[in-house]
Amino acid sequence: MLDIQPTATASRVTSMSPSFANHCRNDVRHGHVIRPVAALLFGLFVLTSGDIANAAPIRPTPQGPTLRPTICNASWYGGPHVGRTTASGEVHSLFLRTAAHRTLPFGTVIRVTNLRNGKTSVVRINDRGPFVSGRAIDLSEQAARDLAMTNEGVARVKLEVIAHHGRP
Repeated sequence: MLDIQPTATASRVTSMSPSFANHCRNDVRHGHVIRPVAALLFGLFVLTSGDIANAAPIRPTPQGPTLRPTICNASWYGGPHVGRTTASGEVHSLFLRTAAHRTLPFGTVIRVTNLRNGKTSVVRINDRGPFVSGRAIDLSEQAARDLAMTNEGVARVKLEVIAHHGRP
């Protein structure tokens, strides 16, 4: 058995022919392994860089949803949903001012204004829905009470995003 000193290619080599061990050391020492890898990386860089001067400018993506004030129909939900887990994992409560929206991220804070009477409620998105055509938002029972829409069930409202994911 041969005991070869540690090299860059092997930390402990106990049984290797001397000529193969020297070959491995020479490859690393003379750049036989590093040069092809460097050439490959350089080639990939050249292929992917293209004509940078004529490339389209990179536009930053918005940090959150951009919902301009929107006029839409809102409904409310409570009753059998109280105590159940929402899509965000929270437990639905009729006392909290929360809402369900199809696309806005959880934690988005919205001011909802009832266009019939001018009353407002600030709600946080914590669920998905509504799943009824023609409605854009489902409000918790407390938010519906704030807007005085519990008797009608559906109201024409204005939605304004005031904070994304709980941040202004």
